[in-house]
Formats: sequence, C-alpha cells, structure tokens
Amino acid sequence: MTLLDAQEYDPEKGRKRKRRIISAIAIVLLVLCLGWWFRYYPQERIVGHFFDALQRQDYKTAYGIWMHDPQWEQHVDQHPKYPFNEFYQDWGPGGEWGLIKTQKVFAASPCPGGGTGVVVDVIVNDRTKHAQVWVERSDKTLSYPPCELLFR
Repeated sequence: MTLLDAQEYDPEKGRKRKRRIISAIAIVLLVLCLGWWFRYYPQERIVGHFFDALQRQDYKTAYGIWMHDPQWEQHVDQHPKYPFNEFYQDWGPGGEWGLIKTQKVFAASPCPGGGTGVVVDVIVNDRTKHAQVWVERSDKTLSYPPCELLFR
C-alpha cells in the first residue's frame, strides 16, 4: 500500500472515536471524584449505626457496635478493657452527651500523624461541641480518638 492508495478520511468515524475517548475520560474522572468524596463512607456508616442505637437507647446494641462484636453478651470476659458498665456510664443518659435526641455524622478524616483509623465527627443534640469517635479500619472497632480534629 502506498500513500496514494490510502483510504479516504471519514470525518464521522473520527468524531465517534473522539466522543468515545472523551466519554471514557469523563467516566474515569467521575468515578475518581466519587471515590474521593465517599472514601470514609464505611466508617461514617458504622458511627451512624452506633449513634442510631444510642438515640434508640439500645445501649447493648451500641456496645456491640463499639466492640464490633454483636454477640458480646455470650462472652463478656473477652472485653475487659472497656466493660459494658463503663461504656454505659460514658454513653448512657448520665454520660457526657446525655440522652441523644438528634445526631448527624458531620465529617471524617484521619489523624495528621497518620494511623490506621479514621476520626468521625458527629453533631449531637445540635451542640456546638461535636462528638468524635475513632474507627479502626482493620477490625471496625470504635474508641476515643487519639487526636482531636476541628471540622468546619
């Protein structure tokens, strides 16, 4: 095949190819943006379930979420570091947050020094001070955060 035998340029075929390339790039960018926007969604969801249980005053379920052990009542001795009675004092009606009437997961972020978890910020009872909970990524347990973050 020589230069004089080349096929004639088809502008419609070129436009279709260009549209496919632009569409593919747009889809990849959209997926990347959504992935970035929802990168802490699993941790936010766990904390949302935890505060939903506290709002329902279902402290046993909330403790199971905190320990990531729904069957914790069958083996209470496996959680000696933070037993249920201490949890109830901290998160029950007499705790720092009192009875939880409203709650909303506000934001999430890792600690500045790194770490293996995420701090999830929650607005409780429309207070200006927010509750913060640490979610360990590896085992999905909750605890108090090792750092305090300011979310705006």
